[in-house]
This record gives sequence, structure tokens and C-alpha cells, in this order.
Amino acid sequence: MVHLKASGVIGKADVRLAEPTLEFRLLGPVEAVADGREIRLDGAKQRSVLAALLLSDGRLLPDERLSALLWGWDPPATWTAQLHTYASRLRGRLGPQVDLIRRAPGYRLDIGSARVDLHEFRRDAELGRRALEAGEHRRAADLLSAALGHWRGTPLTGVTAQLAEKALPELEESRLAALENRIEADLALGGHRAAVPELRGLVAEHPTRERLRGQLMAALYRCDRQSDALEVYEQGRRLLAEELGVDPGATLRELHSQVLSGTLPGPAAAHPPTAVLSAPPAPAPPGGHPASERPTGAWTGVVPVLLPPAVADFVGRQRHLAALQAALGGAAQDRPACPGEPTGPILLTGGAGCGKSALAVQAAHLARSGFPDGVLYADLRGPDGLPRDLAEVLRAFLCALGADGRRLPDGPDELVRLYRSRLAGRKVLVLLDNAEDERAVRPLLTSDECGRTVVTSRSALATIEGAQRLWIGPLEFPEAYQLLAVAGRERVSTDPGATARIVELCDRLPLALRICASRLAGHPHWTAARLADRLTSAENRLDELRLGELDVRASLAADLRRVHPAARTALRAFARAGADSVSLADAARLLGCSDCEAEEVLELLTEARLLTADPEPAELLYRMGSLVRLVAQEQPAAALVA
Repeated sequence: MVHLKASGVIGKADVRLAEPTLEFRLLGPVEAVADGREIRLDGAKQRSVLAALLLSDGRLLPDERLSALLWGWDPPATWTAQLHTYASRLRGRLGPQVDLIRRAPGYRLDIGSARVDLHEFRRDAELGRRALEAGEHRRAADLLSAALGHWRGTPLTGVTAQLAEKALPELEESRLAALENRIEADLALGGHRAAVPELRGLVAEHPTRERLRGQLMAALYRCDRQSDALEVYEQGRRLLAEELGVDPGATLRELHSQVLSGTLPGPAAAHPPTAVLSAPPAPAPPGGHPASERPTGAWTGVVPVLLPPAVADFVGRQRHLAALQAALGGAAQDRPACPGEPTGPILLTGGAGCGKSALAVQAAHLARSGFPDGVLYADLRGPDGLPRDLAEVLRAFLCALGADGRRLPDGPDELVRLYRSRLAGRKVLVLLDNAEDERAVRPLLTSDECGRTVVTSRSALATIEGAQRLWIGPLEFPEAYQLLAVAGRERVSTDPGATARIVELCDRLPLALRICASRLAGHPHWTAARLADRLTSAENRLDELRLGELDVRASLAADLRRVHPAARTALRAFARAGADSVSLADAARLLGCSDCEAEEVLELLTEARLLTADPEPAELLYRMGSLVRLVAQEQPAAALVA
């Protein structure tokens, strides 16, 4: 995986008119960030010193305690000197905004006005809990979603095993409590259908957590799946009896009784129905006909929900998912947009196989209850890999919105006007998947503030105005590990070294990891080490990363075909040179061209997500993932210049 690096050492040479905004991040990889630039931290020990001091919340941390968190109970003979060195270097890196104080027998960190993601999580989670207790379910859902949005993966990534072992259980318990409260608020708002896939995964991950199991039972019951809800209870009862020798608690038993008797109450808060509604009357559009004359049809009186199923075992991408939920949740509020508030489309862009579509569909399912007039979905790429006809997409949308398919206009311009008229004033979420370029997206955008549009694309779609943009790259290691663990947590945890090899050989690409998880699940006699060995050979790796319709080679090759022939030829030259990265000068030398021409080619490949720009302090480097290199290397020259 490519890590974007930035120099963030603050010293005398870094003179600013205003103090930099300083932020500490613990809920994921441990980081210190000044004005958006990461401050370099030297290894696990220095990260652990910083994390331990932040977790102490300004209290004095004794030397012996800090030593145990760094080295366990067998510290080196020079541990006091090493602690002094770590503290001294950390003080220099963080600069004058914080005060790292030495006061025998320990250290204390005063962070002043700096932000800490853990503090913000705790604040939002507590406010959300209070709102939930007060029956303010919408406010609770927003606050708790914001709290969970601070999590970027496994917390304290990069610290010592001793510190992680000590601090992680409490952090994970806090996250789960906030997650349960957020789901409670969602269920009170009528979001039971969207909650089922998420709760299925959570109950599988935490089978003895009775509150999650009860929430899944309630969600299933409210989806008219009483027998499924009872089966969830029975599975939990057996598990508790066999593993712990206890019966379910009183709350879960009472819930079971209510499901069994059909007396479980509905959602606590008023919420819009999500099944069958009469669509509001629409004005007569050009080429259309008045709503009063609308003929009856299959979609009449039905709120369209055209989404494909959400991935049942969706994992990772919590930061992006929280950002999407916040954007869609804000759009779904029953209020006009505030001046300056983003109302344009939300663009998810990234390379092949990075999981854009799965993320967008997951977020759309979670946001469904906020769009009572429906959710539209279209894959803008046809089965042949070519862009779908715009008129075909518009006709499908218009029929779902209640138009008579026999009386639709023929021309695309008239269809676009009719589509926008049908959407006017309605709270509809539109998901446009796999857009080729701006031309495929622009006709389907509307200026109405009631609804929202989400677009996924491998292109940057740079000319779409007023858009909120989310760049989707490779997974962080903890998220990649979770995705691989779909095959079975024990399968991957018994050999962490082999698991790490698989993750890195897959470039932390969700498509490749999903294939590996499926291969492990389909071969229960394979160990993680065996799969890692099969992937190690560069000659066979792409063959291993193919399963049914999932094919890393085909997916990346499609990206290659989309770029300019000169850029394809250049990528092949870079790949065959064997370098992990190239500078502008390297590229000009390899291609035998000027720096200006080389830069143009490099930027084309970066925009196509085949290279990643890495702004090193000395020079800009363009990095290539190992899977992209393998695909480029095996392409014949004729295919690349065709």
C-alpha cells in the first residue's frame, strides 16, 4: 500500500503568523497532525509514549508505568535514558503548542487547545447517550454517528503490544456502547430494514453481546420476519448455555416473549413509512401528462427502492461510511438547506477494485429511512463494460417514479426534463454507479435541494460543480485484516505473519482481499500460510486472484484500456523497469522525452488511479502498486498502443 508522506517537524525554521492547528489521533493509526500535515513519529516506542501520555488525560504518568507499557516487565538496563530520549524528541517534534513536562517521578502532557479524536468521540457519544435517554432520537442518531465517525480503524495502531493489550479493551467497549446506542436511535426512527445487515455482522462478531442480539431480533420482527427473530434468540440461548453455562438475561427473555406473542412495540419515534406510499402529485412536464391522468401500472403507489442488496459482511471504511452517512443524513433532514451548505452530488472516486460500489450501496441502505420518496439506483456500465445508454437509464428511472412507459418521449433532452420535473420537491436518493465520465453523470444531476445524488467512478469527475468528493484508496491494514477475516477469524489469527503477507501481496485492495477470503472459505483445509505461498510467485499471483466473476487482472486491465495509448506504453515501460516508484526525471529518462511531456503522462496515469503521487520532502514520486505492475508487465506492446 502507498502511504502519503508529509514532513511535519515544527521548529524555528517553520515561522507562521498564526499557530498551526494541532490534532492528535488515537482511534486508528497513532498520528500527530499540524495544519493537515502529519508530524513524523519515530517508530512504535515514540508513538507509544505519545499515546500513553494522551490516554492519561493530563495526569502524571510514572516512569515505571511508562516503562511497562513500552517494554513489559523486562525493560533494558538503559530504560530511563531511553525514556528521556523519546520524551525529548517528542517535545521537539510537537513544538510549542503543547507542553511535555518532566516532573519526578514521571511525565505529563499538557496539550492546550489541541484536538484529540478520542476526546471528541467521548463528548459526542455522551451527548448522544443523553439525547437517546431523553427521547430525542434524531439528535441522538446524528451525535452518535458523528462520534463513531472519529474511528479510522483499529485504535492505537502502531504502538507496542503492551500498551495495546492494556488500552484496547476499554476503547473497544466504548465504541460498542456508542454503536449500540446509535442503532437504538436508528431503530426508534424506523430504520429497521437498513439495520438488519449491519446487525447480522455485529452479532456474528460479538455473539454473547445480548443488546446487539436483541436489536437484531427487534429489527427482524419489524420487517415481518418473526420466525427469523425467534431463530436469532434460539441461537443465542444455545451459545450462552454451551459456552458460558448461563441463560439469556431478563431483557432478552422479555423481548423473546414479546416477539413470540406478537406484542413487541413498533418504533418509538414517528418515522416515514418505507414500503408502499402514494407518490405526491407532480406537475405536467414537457412531453408528459398531468398526474391526474397518470395510468395505473406496476409502480403506481409504490415507493421505488432499486438498490442491490448490501454486502452482508461489509467491514472497514468506517471513516468514509461515517462521512457519507453525515452527508446523506443532513440531506434527509426535514428542513431547507442552509446557505453555503453542500447540496451537490457526492462523488466517490478511486481505482479498480477499491470497493466504491459496495461502500456507496451500504451507505444508501443505511440512509433509506431519510428518503421517504424512494431510492433510485443505476449501474451506468453495461454488461459488456461499455457505458449504458442514457435514454435507457432515464426510462427505467421514470417508470419507477410512476410515469407510464408507453407515453414517454423519445428524445434524451425531453427525458432529462421529465426526469427532473418528476424529482422536483421529492426526497429521493439517487445512486449512479460506475460512471465513465462527466458526460454520463451530468444529465442525471438535479438542482433540487430535497434529494441527493451519490456517484461512484474511477475518473476524478473534476468538472462536476459543487460536489463533495471522497477519494477511496487501498484499505488500512486493520481494515484489510478484518476483510480477510471474513473467511474465519481463527483461520487468519493463528498465523499473523502469513496473514500480513496476504494483505500486502494484495496491495490491501478490497477486491483482491475479498477473493482471498472466498478462496480460504472454499478451501477449509488451506492455512493462511499456504495461500500466502501461492500468492508469493509473481508469475501466478494474478491467476490466484481470480474467482468466478471476481478478477483482479480483468479489473485493472480495464483501467489500462481507459487511458491514452501513450500513457499505457509509459506504464508498461515503468513496470518493466522494476522500480516501485519513479520521479519526474526518472520518467523522462525512461521515456526519452522532456520533463514536461513526462509530467503530462505521469499525471494522466495518476488521474486514472494507476499511479499514486507521493509528495516526498525532496521530490515528487509516483508510486505503482505491485498488482498494477504485474498487469502492465504482462500486456503485449501491441495491446498497449492499440
